[in-house]
Amino acid sequence: MAGLMATSLRNPRGSIALLKKPSQPLGKFALPSLGLKWRSPVTKAIATPVNIIASVPGFVQLAEPVPVEVSLMDVVKSLPKEVFEIDEFKAWKTVAITISALAAGYAALAVAPWYLYPVVYMYLGTAVTGLFVVGHDCGHNSFSKSQLVNDVVGTIMMAPLIYPFEPWRIKHNIHHAHTNKLIMDTAWQPFRPHQFDRAGPFTKAVMKAAMGPLWWVASVGHWLLWHFDLSKFRTQDLPKVKVSLVAVLAFTLVVLLPLLITQGPIGFIKWWLLPWLGFHFWMSTFTLVHHTAPHIPFKQNREWNVVEAQLNGTVHCDYPAWVEILCHDISVHIPHHVSTRIPSYNLRKAYASIQKNWDKYLNKAVFGIPLISTIINECNLFDAEQKKWIKFEKAARQLQSSGGKPSSASNDSTCLN
Repeated sequence: MAGLMATSLRNPRGSIALLKKPSQPLGKFALPSLGLKWRSPVTKAIATPVNIIASVPGFVQLAEPVPVEVSLMDVVKSLPKEVFEIDEFKAWKTVAITISALAAGYAALAVAPWYLYPVVYMYLGTAVTGLFVVGHDCGHNSFSKSQLVNDVVGTIMMAPLIYPFEPWRIKHNIHHAHTNKLIMDTAWQPFRPHQFDRAGPFTKAVMKAAMGPLWWVASVGHWLLWHFDLSKFRTQDLPKVKVSLVAVLAFTLVVLLPLLITQGPIGFIKWWLLPWLGFHFWMSTFTLVHHTAPHIPFKQNREWNVVEAQLNGTVHCDYPAWVEILCHDISVHIPHHVSTRIPSYNLRKAYASIQKNWDKYLNKAVFGIPLISTIINECNLFDAEQKKWIKFEKAARQLQSSGGKPSSASNDSTCLN
């Protein structure tokens, strides 16, 4: 779901060939409320025999293909040993930061005038995301050396989000084992042309919204579909899955139901639903941005390569500092995909090492309007046969395949309305 779609022939590695400076400056986009500034992409020449791509708005670097002889283990072995070390003090510090941030956010919500609510909810939804990130470390056993501590803390931190910890952990680890693999990746799957073309008007509208202006709530659908159906889990996993579901139910009955009864629907929306939707904004955004771009393909199992997926197929994205602090550097995502054993507080050190040794194989972006516009405008459907992202509308796909020139045979039928 990124910006300028390349007309290209892909080599077997699905690589980028040339990134050159656009002929017209992209300028700057200021987003004062988020503290964002768009930086024009850096000029970087990357030479490969095929597949020429100009520039991708929102990206400051496009990756070179990983050499065939490089393995993921080579990347892991290049990292300093200390980035894998679990520090209990630093781990509990992330908990303290999140709880303090939540307390400050709810205190502000209690006293702020209505016209400051957008700012308060922007902050509070981001602070709530910190709960998930702590649970995320627990799910990878990188929070504590104790499995019991990881399970208990993860369950408690995710319960206020109505996110059952164990079902999420199981599905999330499948995502890491099959990142950007068609059918298998459980973080999300792109819509395919045949799905869209055969769908009815309502389903098509839902698809367009999820991969378009409503991308920021797409994770709500994922949450509902993947985490509450016991039939999706192996028999041996069911005991822990049920414990997580009971924890979520307990929070609902002990906290949310009394909140609804005592404060009414408006109070429920104010104190829980809107911060929860703020969390899903970031959940949806992180999932989308970290693995989606016009030049990053999903692959069939037979052509999938683990080092390509984790190093080339994962995007490093810079967010405003306050977002990265409240979200415990979850946006420093490439080292997390290189090894899930790296705790969140060591991700920056690991990323510095990866930049030193493997920088030219990294995709780098800056969060803002250009990046999101690129993703939702260009990454509509993924065509597995062509191995590239294509548009929703057939007329637009014809323009893509013809290099932007309407076919003389089809005349008006290829013109966009």
